[in-house]
Amino acid sequence: MSGQVAIVTGKKSRGGGFFLGGLAWIVGILFVLPVLWMLLTSFHSEEDAAKNPPDLGAPLTLDGYKSFFDTGPWPSIANSLTASILSTVLVILLAFPAAYALSIRPVKKWTDVLFFFLSTKMLPVVAGLLPIYLFAQSVGFLDNIWLLIILYTSMNLPIAVWMLRSFLSEVPVEILEAASVDGANLPRTLRSVVAPIVTPGIASAALICFIFSWNELLFARVLTGTVAQTAPVFLTGFVTSQGLFLAKVCAASIVVSLPVLIAGFAAQDKLVQGLSLGAVK
Repeated sequence: MSGQVAIVTGKKSRGGGFFLGGLAWIVGILFVLPVLWMLLTSFHSEEDAAKNPPDLGAPLTLDGYKSFFDTGPWPSIANSLTASILSTVLVILLAFPAAYALSIRPVKKWTDVLFFFLSTKMLPVVAGLLPIYLFAQSVGFLDNIWLLIILYTSMNLPIAVWMLRSFLSEVPVEILEAASVDGANLPRTLRSVVAPIVTPGIASAALICFIFSWNELLFARVLTGTVAQTAPVFLTGFVTSQGLFLAKVCAASIVVSLPVLIAGFAAQDKLVQGLSLGAVK
């Protein structure tokens, strides 16, 4: 009797696993399909890309990519890389000791500090746009890449502190006590003991901050012109009064998305480990 129950239970579990697996494949395809469609459209001519219904068998061409690179996107891409990388480095350098103070060596009323960090993300971005613009204009900081670096650092710092705090709370206190007994000071402990343990968490926080900085459009659109123009702002220039050049826009979107995709694939193992580290006790 128990053997029959086990067989029936095994069949149900296999059936449930097959259903969940099929559902996961369907959801994954739905997420990937628009990207694949954009990739295919980028290899079509403007005439074929504008057809409705679309022609899947249209001849492929690199005209969209050639037209995009002829417009000179490299300064904008370089500005995005500069702002995203430098702001991410600053965020990690500031968030790591702050998260240490809020987790391993908790300060007084550390919960209030964390909620204060979180409250800074509740302000709508548009509400702070005009004051920031007027301030940047008064100090002559408009169309300056360092203004974006400062803004991206301040915008991503609360997220990084929250993430790293959950990762650092998993560090065994005994390891820190052993380092203290060996004579390691606080900077040495953070650099040589704590940082290697939470490397996956640092990588995941850095990747998320990099993606947020790379994709930011509103501040870059309003506060920059030609010198500090970023890649997302450069993409908006393809929507003109003459119409939407769909193949060119898709080609530009693919090229601009490559740094984020490369960073994600390069750090995917660390990202998965980091996102699960703070959730598993």
